[in-house]
Amino acid sequence: MRQIILDTETTGLRVEDGNRILEIAAVEMIDRKLSPADRHLHRYINPGRDSEEGALNVHGLTTEFLADKPKFADIADEFLRFVDGAELIIHNAPFDVGYLNMELGKLGRGPITDYVSGVVDTLKMAKDTFPGKRNSLDALCDRFEIDRSGRTLHGALIDCELLAEVYLALTRGQDSLLIDFAGGDAGDAAALFGRGKPRKPLLVAGVPADDLAQHEAYLDVLDKSVKGTCLWRALTAPGAGE
Repeated sequence: MRQIILDTETTGLRVEDGNRILEIAAVEMIDRKLSPADRHLHRYINPGRDSEEGALNVHGLTTEFLADKPKFADIADEFLRFVDGAELIIHNAPFDVGYLNMELGKLGRGPITDYVSGVVDTLKMAKDTFPGKRNSLDALCDRFEIDRSGRTLHGALIDCELLAEVYLALTRGQDSLLIDFAGGDAGDAAALFGRGKPRKPLLVAGVPADDLAQHEAYLDVLDKSVKGTCLWRALTAPGAGE
């Protein structure tokens, strides 16, 4: 299973305003294990325009820094060869896919989905898993105790590396499937990122006698209301599950 963790940085938030990609990173993962560094793709791109102030404050990539970098057209073939046939893992995929499709369209190429086997949106996955919670990349790193101390500015490569850990954490249940069917070791992914910390023993707390007495008194009231035995007592009676 070949997957590519992908992230872009852009000159602004809205592709409709003529903003462009100025950094792209893609990190290869085979069977849920990151490949060696030489299987990563990371390129800065001259977008041919200035970044909006808000975007510049996020990524810190100035027009002067990007002036001597290649255009997207110069790295398009290399990028498409790298992602060819893989499944893309992207946080807030509609944003990055929209920019990729725009850049490819300017070159007369088809959309990115013509070149890959599929796109997984980890933001949607996180919202489904943690509804009503903050699900930014930073928030997910905090929730899964992933070290992001080296991330002072948004950068495509470091965001890919963090997203790889977040994706593995979000899909941790798949590790057991790999053990059962592929003979893999679920600990490999955790060890790769320095996770797998020993867990503390579970605490077993007893129920205070006063609480038990109040519970029984409440069940007595339920018994009277149904003129018999309430459902809770019926289900918890000795032999009820036999």
